[in-house]
Amino acid sequence: MPKKVSSGSSTQSPPKKVFIIDDHPVFRGGLVRIVSQIPDLVVCGEAENATQAFEGLCRLNPDLVLMDISMPGKSGFELMQDVHAMKPELPVLIISMHDELLYAERALRAGARGYIMKQESPDEMLAAITKVLNGQVYASARTAATILDSLSRPRSAASTSVLGKLTDRELEILRLIGRGNDTHQIAADLHISLKTVDTHRSHLREKLELKSNTELIHYAVRWVGDE
Repeated sequence: MPKKVSSGSSTQSPPKKVFIIDDHPVFRGGLVRIVSQIPDLVVCGEAENATQAFEGLCRLNPDLVLMDISMPGKSGFELMQDVHAMKPELPVLIISMHDELLYAERALRAGARGYIMKQESPDEMLAAITKVLNGQVYASARTAATILDSLSRPRSAASTSVLGKLTDRELEILRLIGRGNDTHQIAADLHISLKTVDTHRSHLREKLELKSNTELIHYAVRWVGDE
């Protein structure tokens, strides 16, 4: 069982409110149980997509958001930018299944105060939540070392990564292609049009210097396999 941890606020103060955004009910339930280990925190609301999230954030005015980056429709990155524009001081902790070496720096640059992978232990989740609530930035030692290493290199060298050229949405679609989803499935999962998916595919081929959709699929499958 995870240890009870205090986030540092006075016991006489109202509990701080946490809002959870994730499209998997079972995982949301797990986060609720983890948050309950901190005596002066309470989960004030939950959402499974950007529309529900935006309404809940406006109505409930939470002190912390726990958010995944893969959701139907608007991605977590896009929603985070909306949240940051609406409530610049509201801290967001990304909790994701995706490789932190590829996504953590993107999340932090987009305004998140931390990034932690879903497979981390409940105790580490508690530590990340507490750190972000206390105004600090959370990143694993692995991610911090990678970011510091990239900052220490010349700008031209740090920006040469092929995947670094991709937008957040393009990266998400590349991942879905690699998992065997066709255009119709991607459009349905992301709540976007077939034409929009085709446009993203075209941009992916151009940026990755691939000549055909077949080459794109092979590239995506290899990349997903290496994640």
